[in-house]
Amino acid sequence: MKMMQLYAALKPDLQAIEERMAAVVTSDLPMLSETSLHLLKAGGKRLRPIIVLLSGKFGTYSLETLKRVAVPLELIHMATLVHDDVIDDAETRRGQLTVKSKWDNRIAMYTGDYIYAKALTVVTELENVRIHQILSGAIVQMCIGEMEQIRDFFNVEQSVRNYLLRIRRKTALLIAISCQLGAMATGAPDKVAGALYRFGYNVGMSFQITDDLLDICGTEKAIGKPPGSDLRQGNISLPVLYALTDESVKERLLHEIGLIRESDGQGGSANAVKLVRSSRGVELAERLADRYINKALQALKDLPDIPAKRNLTEIARFVAKRSY
Repeated sequence: MKMMQLYAALKPDLQAIEERMAAVVTSDLPMLSETSLHLLKAGGKRLRPIIVLLSGKFGTYSLETLKRVAVPLELIHMATLVHDDVIDDAETRRGQLTVKSKWDNRIAMYTGDYIYAKALTVVTELENVRIHQILSGAIVQMCIGEMEQIRDFFNVEQSVRNYLLRIRRKTALLIAISCQLGAMATGAPDKVAGALYRFGYNVGMSFQITDDLLDICGTEKAIGKPPGSDLRQGNISLPVLYALTDESVKERLLHEIGLIRESDGQGGSANAVKLVRSSRGVELAERLADRYINKALQALKDLPDIPAKRNLTEIARFVAKRSY
């Protein structure tokens, strides 16, 4: 089953999740409703809700239960995006104006805080304390990852290991627990929940590396923002780190990154992007993304052979080959 077929098959349940998210963030304060619904209406891949639903099929499937997992996880993801756009001074997200761009930084920060808080009110409807602990622990790690990214802005001396630890916290962990909590909420065995966690973790690592590759190799139409946006914001991503080990471009790339930093992100990144594209950085990053996908597929081998397992395989392949 291809991704579009999977979306179609899950459409009724995904629609129920979409409606619940909208209801949760709707406020008596009109502006807060408008800002909170702004990103929600822009759409998205809804990867986390999809894998929550699929993971729930390894237990006793219940949409009402799974909504209490999928809704907070996607809202937490959305809240981080609203905050990220303030930190990155981003004008567009998913081809639309960001909350900070359409309103201002203060409105955006409080909107993100509000969405976080509303997400937590939903998960409290589940009695399993362990689910609460895992979710709150993930939020802590995500905050640490965001702080580490800020600390390493324009840090061309950082190691690949530091980068991987950062994206583990920023991205992979939320996808991993989307798999794990979907299984736990529906009573799947611990062994199954553990295998799903490993699947989600490795998919999440590949997902972020692919995001970083798209920022270098993608088009504005496809990714919804100008290529090289990460570099302009000071984010030294994996293909850039690998390019800096390529002696044929290293010095010129360091010079271009220095110019971007001196311009406080206002200068163009086109020359730096061209250098990264011409280096071995892209190929090396692609190889590592593929390795994580292979690890994700390996984790699935321990799961019961049900249709959801094949659906998760398709998701892993989509992540590996996606262009947006």
